[in-house]
Amino acid sequence: MEIKVTKVDPEQMKPKPKDESQLGFGKIFADHFFIVEYDSEKGWHNASIEPLRPLSLDPASMCLHYGQEIFEGMKAYKGKDDSIYLFRPEENISRMNRSAERLCMAQIDNDLFMEGLKKLVLLEKNWIPHDTGTSLYIRPTMIATEPALGVHPSSQYIFYIIVGPVGAYYPEGFGPTKIYVSEKYVRAAQGGVGDCKAAGNYAASLYASQEALKMGYTQVLWLDARERKYVEEVGTSNIFFVVGDDLVTPPLSGSILSGITRNSVMRLAESWGINVLEKQLSIDELLSLNAEGTLKEIFASGTAAIVSPVGQIHYGGKDYVIGDGNTGPLTEKLYNEILQIQYGEKEDPFGWRVKIS
Repeated sequence: MEIKVTKVDPEQMKPKPKDESQLGFGKIFADHFFIVEYDSEKGWHNASIEPLRPLSLDPASMCLHYGQEIFEGMKAYKGKDDSIYLFRPEENISRMNRSAERLCMAQIDNDLFMEGLKKLVLLEKNWIPHDTGTSLYIRPTMIATEPALGVHPSSQYIFYIIVGPVGAYYPEGFGPTKIYVSEKYVRAAQGGVGDCKAAGNYAASLYASQEALKMGYTQVLWLDARERKYVEEVGTSNIFFVVGDDLVTPPLSGSILSGITRNSVMRLAESWGINVLEKQLSIDELLSLNAEGTLKEIFASGTAAIVSPVGQIHYGGKDYVIGDGNTGPLTEKLYNEILQIQYGEKEDPFGWRVKIS
């Protein structure tokens, strides 16, 4: 499919940030976006890259009423030689189509997704920041647009990609975070859509997250919905524990997102000879291991922060320091390794890095 490109008038282009240390996350957007339409008769059509603009939606659009909305999170990186890299983009495309299938939405053509993504990133290459730890954040999104009231799958969709420069996801940067274990609220249940990047999952997390922030904690550590016992995710990220010589993470039970960074962490650790276990850990078992000194490190993993160390958790009215409260050696090693692969500074034995310029 041909992708029509309409560029912003040079005089109308937005000013680019001058201080990359003040980028923040998700507040600044580039000049253009990629958009393509779908309906059940024509399939995908009208693919274009055009000036970023508000979307025009019918008030009865089904995304607004029945939650058919999915998205992905990706990044583009600028290496020291000004080369531009993506990190495992085919995995994001695959996961988005799994999310689409689960929510009865249209499957996006893999080649169209990749072509639109690459063309957009290359058009906006001057928006990619240079400082280590900064990147161009990429947000592919699909929404149901059929104007109809009545619970059934939409026959019309819009898929679009917006991009913008970002710095660290957490204000702490790469430093230990404090997390709050929610005993009252849950993120997702087995049999639901917790393993998809569906907008509703994030809406469900907001109330507990706001409570945690008011109490001075960075994120929420979610327990399973059935027993409120087993650790599942932290905030919007996967969770890892260094227990003795093992690296442990909860299994993908249907309520946990299959993180691309999660998989990358596991494969890297295994390549270093570390025993990686996917097994359930209860919060009580976790605290016992911590008291014994067997629990060495906790960290979260995800596209936004890559790897984020956890220095303290709050549960049952008490705070528990993890290890010595500082970033652990394995956490730091994983963060640096993935970061250097993403920026083209280190050999990529897994073939994860995709050079597009």
